[in-house]
Amino acid sequence: MTEITASKMTKKLSIRDIGRELGISITTVSFILNGKAKEKRISAALTEKVLKFVEEVNFKPNMMAQGLRTGKSKIICLMVEDISNNLLFAQVARLIEEEAHNKGYRIIYCSTGNKKEKALELIRLFRDRSIDGYIITPPEGIENEVQSLINEGIPVVLIDRNLPKLKCSHVVIENLNSTHEAINHLISNGFKNIAFVTLDSDQTQMADRLAGYEKAVSEHGLKSYVKKLGFHESPDLNINEIVSFLDENRDIDAVFFSTNYIGVWGLQAIKILNLLIPKDIAVISFDDQDLFKFYSPSITVVAQPVPHISNHIIKLMLNALEEKDTTVHEIVLPAKLIVRESSALKNA
Repeated sequence: MTEITASKMTKKLSIRDIGRELGISITTVSFILNGKAKEKRISAALTEKVLKFVEEVNFKPNMMAQGLRTGKSKIICLMVEDISNNLLFAQVARLIEEEAHNKGYRIIYCSTGNKKEKALELIRLFRDRSIDGYIITPPEGIENEVQSLINEGIPVVLIDRNLPKLKCSHVVIENLNSTHEAINHLISNGFKNIAFVTLDSDQTQMADRLAGYEKAVSEHGLKSYVKKLGFHESPDLNINEIVSFLDENRDIDAVFFSTNYIGVWGLQAIKILNLLIPKDIAVISFDDQDLFKFYSPSITVVAQPVPHISNHIIKLMLNALEEKDTTVHEIVLPAKLIVRESSALKNA
């Protein structure tokens, strides 16, 4: 057993260790591990020898360091609002990670908390580490930093929302029409005093969902009831805000929650008020999750097509990285209204 093999369980190996053990240069090892053996006219025998050896010792390169040396880290940054508490982002992350892995890339995750300053800090941090591409759900105010990445030829794909001032590839949902359809569903089922509970945000997806609601109630000559919550406020505070809003507007007979986590807050508020769904108040939430399927009564939702979203995102990124595709792709996918018990016919 070689010295390097014997110590592999206690020592993290480097390219230098491998070169020393095999009696070849660090540069040669690097070329082989980066798939450039043929390009650099390294013999097939030596290439096989190195690859067999690194497999035996279970060598895993430091991809950050590799990026600094070669300019290509084979790492994609997925920067979202909150990867831990947002089911949509968690599902998308799982699917794109699987496809990226199949193509030899790794995904590094981070959350911005929907804060401009944190997003800017993260972009600058990863830029210094030669990250190959960025998949971002952008908070407001980061246009200049994203444009800088684009100017440097670094692929960027925006998801869930776009930055209208930039020409940047993005994958988003048809938020306006899908919300409009959901509100019309409530109206057709006999509900006339429909509230809309959302975030106090000018982000495109939130603005479009609000526009869809306002379009539907305006078309039917109905009163508008809008409640905006602070993204950075605590869940308990926002639940109390919903309780107060519904308590002060007892004529509301249906409510649309613009995200699934607001929907969860809303269900807690409705329970606090001892209201029955849908007898006292009908409910629809944007975005599905298991809780809504199994809640009693089950909750009607506007569901986003997570597999399609994920497929488009990673396809755009890999095409930009592997095929050098610089075309700006603007992909808008339809959402699906899934009707469940919470929006049943009024007084049925």
